Amino acid sequence: MRTSAQPHVALFDEPGPRTRRMIRLASVVSALALGALVGVGLWVFASHGQLAADRWTPFLQWSIWSYLFLGLRGTVEAAALVAALGSVLGLFLGVGRLARTRVTRWLCTGYIEIARTVPVLLMIYVMLFGLPQLGLNLPVLWKLVVPLTIANAAAFAEIVRAGVLGLPSGQAEAASSLGLSRGQTMRLVVLPQALRVVTPSLVTQLVSLVKDTSLGYIVAFTELLYRGQVLASYNRLLIQTFVVVTAIYLVCNGALSAAASGLRSRTRRRDPTGVVPVLPIIDTHVA
Repeated sequence: MRTSAQPHVALFDEPGPRTRRMIRLASVVSALALGALVGVGLWVFASHGQLAADRWTPFLQWSIWSYLFLGLRGTVEAAALVAALGSVLGLFLGVGRLARTRVTRWLCTGYIEIARTVPVLLMIYVMLFGLPQLGLNLPVLWKLVVPLTIANAAAFAEIVRAGVLGLPSGQAEAASSLGLSRGQTMRLVVLPQALRVVTPSLVTQLVSLVKDTSLGYIVAFTELLYRGQVLASYNRLLIQTFVVVTAIYLVCNGALSAAASGLRSRTRRRDPTGVVPVLPIIDTHVA
């Protein structure tokens, strides 16, 4: 069903002139407060000699950057494995939660709710200390990948489910009128459209996934944060090292966020219904 409403109008009312003025004022105040906070931080660093040139010149050496880039490669490797495995598992879980078979729906729902409730850190500790006592000692990489896959599969499943539920019901009804079975309708009609719509949200989930890989330091996996910790203990430049590591994370996650924003804008322009489903915000760091 086609609607003339814009996507953002469908979700909430347009702000009035007074509200827009308040938003602009709040934005200016927030920017000034942030600038003042950064200025105070730089002043404190400078007063303690943390901005001295000799504390930053070591980071002009390629050997330090190559050392950190090896950690970044480990981060990318772990994130890629989790994204591949978690997205496939999440696709089946999301579709299974919408199944007509009650047992399949209950099993998938139970997995998703449990995986979203149990902290990732706890699952990593189980992989690190629990399974070896049972005679199952996985490689270091998989001690990180398996818990993250379990958690992120639930996140991907909820995104896929939201995408399917956000599509107009006429899509499935039209496919059924053509004689397609429920499975064929889901596989050939509904899922392709739902995945196209939720692609920006899937990319956004990758930002959280990249941050989650920093838990690899617990299992001594060679990822970016672990390399930063080792480097800081060696060169005694704790603040400088972690500022550089933070900058690398900002560049990587900023690129993913920009890609998600671009995909979201393009999806809204191409969406024939003018309706963008409201997708859940998934947090895998459950305390």
